[in-house]
Amino acid sequence: FGIPNSPLAQPWSIVGGNMVAAAIGVTAAMTIPYAPLACGVAACLAIAVMFQLRCLHPPSGAVALTAILGGGHVHQLGYHYILTPILLNSLCLALLAIIFNNLAGRRYPHPLAAAEAKPAPVALDVPITRDDLHQALESGELLDIDEDDLRQLLQRAEAIAVQRQARAR
Repeated sequence: FGIPNSPLAQPWSIVGGNMVAAAIGVTAAMTIPYAPLACGVAACLAIAVMFQLRCLHPPSGAVALTAILGGGHVHQLGYHYILTPILLNSLCLALLAIIFNNLAGRRYPHPLAAAEAKPAPVALDVPITRDDLHQALESGELLDIDEDDLRQLLQRAEAIAVQRQARAR
């Protein structure tokens, strides 16, 4: 909700990441009797698999750990823990994020790129200094940056740099 342009906050990351982490957490809980070791293995594997599947979602680490540390009720659920509460709650959360962000006028969700596109470089006529970037960031509230926001930020920074050079002459 706070950074809807982040790839980590897209529906695939929420649902896929939570499902992967839940499956790994349940498996670790069932196969590794020492909970601290199971937690370490589950967290490490969950991050690695989510990264490979492009569904990295940081809160999913807690999903894996809950499968191990959640107590008797969670352990009783076994692999059903993946479907309910995890899948059900993840779908509800993703749906709520879609509704909320669209009501707020934000473009959400962002589609996954089929392949990493190599955009054309941004041509800069003047060098941009750190101060130029700082001034550009101060001129607008940019808490959530996507490609369009970054392009706009660079264009603002370039205009500031041009003005700076004009004043120096």
